[in-house]
Parts: sequence; structure tokens; C-alpha cells
Amino acid sequence: MNENPRARRLADRIKVIVAQMLDTRIKDPRLGFVTITDVRVTGDLQNASVFYTVYGSDDDRTGTAAALKSATGIIRSEVGKQTGVRLTPAIEFHLDAVPETAAHLDAALLEAQRRDAELAELRVRAQPAGEADPYKKAPGEADQSELPSDDEQ
Repeated sequence: MNENPRARRLADRIKVIVAQMLDTRIKDPRLGFVTITDVRVTGDLQNASVFYTVYGSDDDRTGTAAALKSATGIIRSEVGKQTGVRLTPAIEFHLDAVPETAAHLDAALLEAQRRDAELAELRVRAQPAGEADPYKKAPGEADQSELPSDDEQ
């Protein structure tokens, strides 16, 4: 994936500006403990998607989403002032699903580890289902262990 370097630089700058705005200027009580995880800007620099995570419950997430939606205009105007681009990109906020995905993967890995340990324990206690030598012998056929070895002859 070949990305526009100018868009990447603008995205990095927008990430810093939005984080500073949320920390210092946006005083909405609905705003929870927010972390800006990523910003992606389209190649034509017209749209910016800001990904964020919120520490807390579902109520905190919905309150934060509402607070960010109401503060989008203020944040966009500040981005325009600080970046100096001719057209300020439209900003959209998206809740980042990375923490939920990571928690799901951690749970799956723990379950796999538990099952592996259970299987290893079963292998240690396992015994053959029949005799030690399960092959039938014809009458008069000597067992290989009963025959003299080459060393003994």
C-alpha cells in the first residue's frame, strides 16, 4: 500500500492537535478518558478519520461519542489554523475496535493454552488400550524377543 507522504505528515499533525485540544480546550463533562490512536487522511487531503479509544463502560463511550460530535467544529477550525493547509479536512471520529479485538484474542489464546495443558496431562496418564504387543502371532511362531540375537550366536 503506497501512501501519500504529505497525507501521512498531515495525519500525524492532526493527531497531535486533536489530542492537545481534548486535553486542554474541550471541557465537555461527557468526555471520558480518551486516547487518540490513529488518524488517516485521504490522498486528496479532504477527509480525516480520527480513531479513538475510551477507557470505561459503554455509557462512557456513548457520552464521549456525543461530546466529540459536538466539538468537531471547534477541533476542525483549530486544525485549520495550526496546519495552514488551503482546505481544512472534514473530521470524522470513529471508535477504535482494537482493544476489544485484543481482549478477544487474549481470551482465545488463554483457552488454547488451557486446552493444551489438559491434553498434555491426558498424554502423561495415557495407557495402551490392549496388550503391549497388539499383533497376533501364529501358533509356533517365536516372539522376536525370544530369539537369540546375532551377538549371542
